[in-house]
Order: sequence, then C-alpha cells, then structure tokens
Amino acid sequence: MTDALVQLVEGALNSPWGLLALTAVAAIDGFFPLVPSESLVVTAGVFAAAGDQSLALVIAAAALGAFSGDHVSYAVGRRAGDGLMDRLRAGTRRAAAYGWAVRVLAERGGTVIVVGRYVPGGRTAVTLTAGAVRHPLSSFSLFDGIAAASWATYATLVGYLGGAAFEDEPLKGVVLGLGLALSVAGAVELVRHARRPIA
Repeated sequence: MTDALVQLVEGALNSPWGLLALTAVAAIDGFFPLVPSESLVVTAGVFAAAGDQSLALVIAAAALGAFSGDHVSYAVGRRAGDGLMDRLRAGTRRAAAYGWAVRVLAERGGTVIVVGRYVPGGRTAVTLTAGAVRHPLSSFSLFDGIAAASWATYATLVGYLGGAAFEDEPLKGVVLGLGLALSVAGAVELVRHARRPIA
C-alpha cells in the first residue's frame, strides 16, 4: 500500500503538472491557510533528493506560488481596507488597532512580512493587514519576495535532506522532513510566545 502511494506521489511530482500543482497549492495557501503547502513542498524536496525532480525547479515553483498567493491576500486586504477605513471612528479600539498596524508595518514592515511567512496562519494575517493598511506595494513585494524565496528554499531543503538520508525509503524521508518542518515551526511559535510582553 505504501509503495503504491509513493509511486503515485513520485509520478505526480516527476511531471511538469506536478510543479504546476505545487505552485497552485502554495498560491492558494497564501490566502486560504488551511491548504498544507509546506507539507507538499517538503515532499517535493524528498523526491528531488531521489532525482525525480529538479531541486531548483521545486524551489522556484514553491516560491512563485507563495509570492502570487501573498499578493492575492494583499489585494483582498486592500479592497476590504477601503470599507474598514470608512467605518473607523476616532477613539475606538478598532481605530487604535488600525493605527498600531500602520505604525508597526511602517517601522518594521520588512521583518514582519518575512517572519510572518514562517508563523502558521501568520502569513495570511500579515498580508491581509498590509493590504488593509495600505502598506506600499513596492515595499510589500520586495520583502514578500525575500520571504517567499527563503521559505521555499527552507521547506524544499528540509525535504531534500530528509530524502537524501533515506534515499531508498522516500516515505521515511517525507516523515523526517515533515518532522523537521514542524519542529522549526514549533520553535518559532515558542520564541514568539516567550518574547510576548506579559499583560
């Protein structure tokens, strides 16, 4: 059963359609965070280690998808932000939160955009907010390009290293790669919570 599953995934990822699917899933994850794009990128990295796909093409497909999806999310936020700004009344919590988001993105926008890509659910929140508060598109695109490329490289290499360690057993490589990716995501969350000020 597992051999059949491995052959099915290998066949899908070994074709140009597999790369197109990888790009599409990474794009959808940018504005619909329930889609597991990181798992698919890690899996593609495992099969790249086995020589079934080009490592560079997997990274490029994942980065292109992530970049595109983040820009869809930014556009949705920008469109929704018009109505939000019209409804904000001075002195309300919403107005204060909006002002805080504008300030944070103006002061540390690049860091927030890059780090947000590695926080589960954070990428969508950051990209929507950046659009809603009208963070400059040129700045958003620059830092989102860095975020998408670094994330795609990281996720693919996690799978690639796992696949290289278990060259004859790609399913074990996928499990190792996903375990490493979850560990890194968990560590990011722990650091984020530890640095949060106590109310």
